[in-house]
Formats: sequence, C-alpha cells, structure tokens
Amino acid sequence: MEAILNLILRFGFISRKQFRALLDEPIQTYGELMDALKGREWISPRDLQELEPLLESLQAISEGPPESRDPSMQEIHATAARVARSDSNVLILGESGVGKSRLARWIHTHSLRHKGPFVVVSCGSIPEALLESELFGVEKGAYTGASRSREGRFQKAGGGTLFLDEIGELPLNLQVKLLRAIQEKKVEPLGSGREVYVNVRLIAATNRDLEEDVKQRRFREDLYFRLNVVPIRLPPLRERTEDIPELVRHFLGRAANEGLPWKIIEPDALDLLQQHDWPGNVRELENMMQRLAALYSEEVIDAEIISTELNDGRGQGDQTVTQTSGLADAVDAHMKNYFSAHDGALP
Repeated sequence: MEAILNLILRFGFISRKQFRALLDEPIQTYGELMDALKGREWISPRDLQELEPLLESLQAISEGPPESRDPSMQEIHATAARVARSDSNVLILGESGVGKSRLARWIHTHSLRHKGPFVVVSCGSIPEALLESELFGVEKGAYTGASRSREGRFQKAGGGTLFLDEIGELPLNLQVKLLRAIQEKKVEPLGSGREVYVNVRLIAATNRDLEEDVKQRRFREDLYFRLNVVPIRLPPLRERTEDIPELVRHFLGRAANEGLPWKIIEPDALDLLQQHDWPGNVRELENMMQRLAALYSEEVIDAEIISTELNDGRGQGDQTVTQTSGLADAVDAHMKNYFSAHDGALP
C-alpha cells in the first residue's frame, strides 16, 4: 500500500505529512484506503471524485492478468475486455490453477456492474446440505438450526456479479433450481414459499469437461447452454511458457509491494522455469515466487536455487505446495519438505 500512497502523493492529492499519517494506519485494501480518505477534512469532494477511478484502475491492474506474449492469451484478454461491457453469462474453462477466478474478477472490475458486489460461491467446497440455502437464502425455521432468516448469495450479489466457481460440482437437484433462477431472475429462499427478484450477472468456472458431463447425464444440457453464452478457455501454463518471465516479474513485484525483499531471477534460472511442466499452473508458479521472496536471503536467484525448488516439489510435496492458498501455507509446506529431507534434524 505504501507504493500506492507514494503515487497519490506524487499526483498531489495528499501532502507528505498526510502521507505519513496514512502510512501509520492499518490500511490493506483499496476500499479501506478510500474509506480512510473520505474521513479526512483535508481532501476535497472533488479530489475524492477524481481519485476514486484512479484507485479502481490501480486495483484492476494489480488483480488483473499481466500482459501476455502468447497469441491465444492475447485473444482471451481481448475477448474478456469485450464481454466485460455486456451482461452476458460467461463460462471460464481450464485446469486448476490457471487463473479462472482472477479472470472472473477482472471481468467484473471492468464491467458496468463494477460498483456492485463481486460474490463468490465455491460449489465444490460447500456441503451439499448447505449449498441450497447459501445460494438462494433461508427463512427462519426452515430447518433445525435456522434461527434467523438469511439472504443467499444471489441476493447478496444484487447489482453486481455472482461467480460460481467449480460449477461442475453442483448437484443435479440444485442445477434445476439454478436454471430456474437464471431463466426467471427469481429465487425462492428455503422454507419461504415466496419468490425474490434478483439482478445479477453470472460468471461460472470449472476444470471439468462439461460437454462430457452432459453426455454422461452428470450435468444438465439446458443449464450448460444457459451458462455457456461466452466460453473462455484458459490454456495451462505449460502451453504458454513464453509468458513465464513476465509472470515471474509480476509475482515478484507483488511480493515486493507486500513488503518482501525484491528478487532478480538469472536467465539460466528462467530457462529452468520455462522447461518445467507446472502441474499446478500459474498458482504453482506464484507460490514458488512467494517462497523465493520470503525464504531466500540471496537477492539474485540462480539456477541452482530454482533446481532445488523444482526437485523438492516434484515428489509427494508438490501437490501440497501447489494447492496452498497463501504465503503462510506455502512456507509451512516448504519447511516441512526441507526438514524431512534431513530426517527431522537441523541441516
């Protein structure tokens, strides 16, 4: 956040004294920064009005995909930019870790609904018994334990975007209800007996072959066609290795913005990264860059370090590392692998 504050200082929106005051506050997100600025007497409504779109653009850049040299990815980015300005349903396809959720958020950020909420539903991680109430809401007393009425994700996403991640894991009985919600733009909270109008834009994503699931009757054909208005298929990282140097710089830059030391990757080390098959795709590469920034004292990362990282990650530990959700988990997995190589003793 210090880099962003430096930028708005350079643009003249704040003074050095105000910069230091904001720097002392626990501001982590663009929204928190905007809220902090709104509470200051020394910034005018006109400056706030000019600053808000600037911060939104910076947020979109930080969350969005870096520039790609791969022609297929360039076409994907162009398609995403075109579809962002419409309200069409989007189905993002690709292996785990290719960046489906990041692309979904980028589309929302650049859409006409960008001021509305971006609500995520992970269809594969919510227990089936709870998924219906999570999606459509629940009325008080609808089942044992329902002590109060609660809005579903459809209602919470009103005016914005509902992102249905892992849509291929949605049970068949809920596929029917989802289809009805899409067609009629209405949902019926569990136990209510009444319909509620919803105004959302739908983006779905999956790593499954939905066409095959339709053939095997695991996924409804009518729902598939409703979701598959604009399909975007993200290629695995092994098919676009020319993007790895730019992705490496992007992830190391993000780590540096979060306060970790800046690292430089030697050309020979980059060659090794480009030769790796990356079963965990972009997520695996991002986790590795976080580990390099957090765990290594060397400013310049050479081929030996990269070789060690790749070899350490190729056995049973690789899946642990590639499926982690953040730096803490990545560091924990790295240290477990590191010490297990020395039979639990200090190396």
